[in-house]
Amino acid sequence: MHTLNDLPKAPLWRKLAALVYDALILAALSMAYGGLTLTLKVRLLGYALEDGEKANLGLGGFIGWVLVMAAFYWFFWQRGGQTIGMRAWRLRLVSREMTKPSLIACLIRSLVAPVSLFALGLGYWWQLLDKQQLTLHDRLSNTQILLLPKAKK
Repeated sequence: MHTLNDLPKAPLWRKLAALVYDALILAALSMAYGGLTLTLKVRLLGYALEDGEKANLGLGGFIGWVLVMAAFYWFFWQRGGQTIGMRAWRLRLVSREMTKPSLIACLIRSLVAPVSLFALGLGYWWQLLDKQQLTLHDRLSNTQILLLPKAKK
């Protein structure tokens, strides 16, 4: 039986693989959000698109989308420390004290991790230079991702 203290930190490639899995779910969630938001905009405000016009949800729509994306991670990390992608790659998010991450830590992580990714991945590459193998968003949120052992058959 393993305790959290015995588990190794997850290698970067596993984190990125889990991120790809989650990105597929987030793409579907983004489409649903866009469709729902545009439908509400048309129904409530009478807004209609002209032929060839692109839908623009505005700043409010963008902020709402960011919050929906953050809520996806926040929900799964609070529920069990794993998103669907993390579950597939046997990863679990815990606090640096090896406990369930706090609501604030999950919120910080869910908002900082995309910045780490979109800044040419520098927040993720940080792990390769860090003595404790932590990404930048691990450090800022006081969390870490552990590699779980294979389930016994």
